[in-house]
Amino acid sequence: MPFIAIAGNPNAGKSSIFTSLTGTHQQVSNYPGVTVERKEGAVRWQGRRITVLDLPGTYSLTAYSQEEVVARNAIIGERPDVVVDVVDASNLERNLYLTVQLMEMRVPMVIALNMVDVAARRGMTIDTAKLSALLGVPIVETVGSKGKGMDELLEACVGAMDAPRKPKPVTYGHEVSREVENLAALLAGCGPLVERYDPRWVAVKLLEQDPHAGGEVRSLCGERAEDIERAAAKARLDIERHFGEDLVTIIAERRYGFAAGALKECVTLRGEARQEHTDRIDAIVCSRAVGPLVLVGVVAALFFFVFKLSDEWRWIPWVGGWRSPTGIMDWVFEGLSRSVSGLEKSMPMLYSLLDDGIISGVGGVMGFVPLIFLLFLFVSFLEDTGYIARVAFMLDRVLRVFGMQGKSILALIVSGGLGAGGCAVPGVLATRTLREEKDRLVTMLVIPFMNCGAKMPVHAMLIAAFFPSWRTGMMMLLWAISWAVTLCAAWVLRRFVVRGEQTPFVMELPPYHLPTLRGTLIHTWERTWMYVKKAGTVILAISILLWAFMYFPRMSPDETARAAAAVSLGGNGANHATLQAQRLAHSFAGRLGTALEPVSRLAGFDWRVNVALIGGFAAKEVVLGTLGTLYSMGKVDEEQFESLSLRLAHDSQWNRLKGFTLMLFVMLYAPCLVTVSVIRRESGSWKWAAFSTVYSTTIAFTLAAGVYQLGRLF
Repeated sequence: MPFIAIAGNPNAGKSSIFTSLTGTHQQVSNYPGVTVERKEGAVRWQGRRITVLDLPGTYSLTAYSQEEVVARNAIIGERPDVVVDVVDASNLERNLYLTVQLMEMRVPMVIALNMVDVAARRGMTIDTAKLSALLGVPIVETVGSKGKGMDELLEACVGAMDAPRKPKPVTYGHEVSREVENLAALLAGCGPLVERYDPRWVAVKLLEQDPHAGGEVRSLCGERAEDIERAAAKARLDIERHFGEDLVTIIAERRYGFAAGALKECVTLRGEARQEHTDRIDAIVCSRAVGPLVLVGVVAALFFFVFKLSDEWRWIPWVGGWRSPTGIMDWVFEGLSRSVSGLEKSMPMLYSLLDDGIISGVGGVMGFVPLIFLLFLFVSFLEDTGYIARVAFMLDRVLRVFGMQGKSILALIVSGGLGAGGCAVPGVLATRTLREEKDRLVTMLVIPFMNCGAKMPVHAMLIAAFFPSWRTGMMMLLWAISWAVTLCAAWVLRRFVVRGEQTPFVMELPPYHLPTLRGTLIHTWERTWMYVKKAGTVILAISILLWAFMYFPRMSPDETARAAAAVSLGGNGANHATLQAQRLAHSFAGRLGTALEPVSRLAGFDWRVNVALIGGFAAKEVVLGTLGTLYSMGKVDEEQFESLSLRLAHDSQWNRLKGFTLMLFVMLYAPCLVTVSVIRRESGSWKWAAFSTVYSTTIAFTLAAGVYQLGRLF
C-alpha cells in the first residue's frame, strides 16, 4: 500500500495537514519502546488508498531527542514512498534547516509550503517555482488550517510515487564537500550498507560522529569498518584544522547557509513588513505587568465553563427534565445499579461484585468523561491558537528554579493547580506537550500533589466538621501547601532521582490562529477516547481486586449472628451500617487497617481511617463513602456530608488536629489508581508508577505525622 510520511517543525501546521488529509480515519498509539505518539491515518485518492504517517514534530534529525530519533528511524526503517516536508512559509529560513537534512537522506520528497496566507500578510512574496528548481523537490502551496491545497498536495505525492526522483545534493563548500564525496566513495564499496542507506548521508553522519551511523557501519561493513572509521576520523581532523572550529558547527553553518541562499534567491519583501496582529497581541499577553493577569483570567474562564458545562448547568434535555452531562452519566450508572438490586438477597456476593466492584468502579471513571472531554476541548483550542506557547514562555524562569520548565504549568493547572478542582489524569496526559523526557517525568511525578476535584469533598467535610468559621482560609492554606510540596518535590527529584543537566527551554512562539472546529473536535476525541479505553479498562480490573480485598473473608453465620445481636439489628439503617462496618473490619482490608495502627497512630489515624485511606487508593472519593459506612452513617452523598461532619465533630476520638492531618494526608498521598495507570503508560514503566505511589505516600505520612506530633506538643 502506498505510504506517505509527514515531517516538519513543531507549529508549522503539520498536524493540520495530517487532519485535513485523513479526517477521522486515524489511529493513535505509541512508537515501540518510547512515549512518543504515533498517528497513522488513511486517505483515498484517484482510486488508491494511501497510508499517512504523522511523524513527531522536530527541528532537526540529529538524533539528540526522542522525537528526532523516532522521525529519523521511521524514514529510514519504514521507507515511505514519499516524505511530505511541511514548511512554514512565514518562517522559511529556520524551517528549511530540516528540509536540508531530509534532502541529505536522498528520499523522494514533496514540500508543503504551508501558511502562505500568513506569509502574504507579512509582505512576503515567494517564488515557489524557482525554489522548487533550486532544491530539486516539488513544492505545493497549502493552508492546512483551511484545507486549501490538499488535492494538489496529494497529486504531487502520487506523481512522486509514480516517478520517484531524489532531491539535489546538498553542498557544504569545497573543502567539506570534497571530504564527504571521498568518504561516500569508500562507503559505496560496502554493499549491505548501500542497500539500506545513501552513502553520502552516512558520510555526513560519520563526520558528525553520529553514534547510530557508526554502529551501522560496524555492523554492516565487517572488516572494512575500521578503514572507514579511520578515514572519517582523518577527514574530520583535516576539516577542523583547515577551518579552526568544530566540524559539527561547520556542517550546521553550511546547512543554514544553504537555506539562507535559497531564501535570498526566492523571497522578496513588499515594502516594509507590517507588524502582524500576533506582535500586537503578544505586546499585551507576554508583558510582565499584564501577561500574568491575562493568564489568570484565561484559566479562570476555562475552569468556570468546564465545571459549569460539565456538572452545574443543566442544559441537556433528558429523562425527567434537564440534566448536566455529569448528571446523565450518574443517571445511567444509578440505573445500572438499580437493575441488579434484585440480586441483593438471593445472590449477595454476585450483587456486591456487580454493584460495588464493577458498576461503581467503571462509574467512577466514566463520571469524569464529560469534564475531561470539555477540558480537552478548551485546552486543544488554546493550543491551536498558539496561546499555550506564551504561557510556557512567561512562567519558564520561575519553574526552572525548581527543576521544571514553562510548559509544566499547563499540566499542573489542569490537575487542580488553581485550587478549584481538576483531575490528575488529564494533567499527566498534558505532559505530552513537554519535549524532553526528564522534564515530562518530573512533572508527572509531582502532578498528584495538586488538589484535584476528587479530594475536595473530603476537605469540605472535614473543614465543616472542625473549621466551620475558617472555610475560605483553610482552603487557601491547603492550596498553598499543595504548591509548596509540589515545587519542593520537583526540586528534590531533579537533583537526586531524575538527575542530569536541565535542558534549555527552546520554543517557537507561533503566530496566532483561529482553530478549525473540525480539527479541534478530532484532537479532543482522540484524547478522550484514549482515556476511556485505557484508563477505564485498568480501573475496572483493579476495582474488582479492591472489592475482593474489602469483601473477603466473610464472617461465619455464627459471627454474623453475634455481631447482629450486638448492634440490635432490627431494620434500622444506622445499625445495618454498623454491621457492615464490622464485616469490613473482618475483611482483608479491615485486618490490614488494624495491622497498620501501630504506625498510623503517629499521625492520629485508627483502623477506620486506615481502611478509608486504603479505599482511597482506588479513588479519593472512596475515603468519604468508607468513613460514612464505618461511622454507622450509611452511604454519604459527596454533596450532602453534614451528617458525617456532625458525627465526627462530636466524636471524642476526633479533634481539629486529627482532622487537619487527615486533610493533609489525603491531599498528598498516593495518586488514585487511574492516575497510577496513566503514569505507567506515559512513563513506559511500572517502576515509575510504583515510585510515584511510594514516595508520595512517604511524603504525606512524614508531614502528617510531623504536624500531628508537633500539634500534640503545643
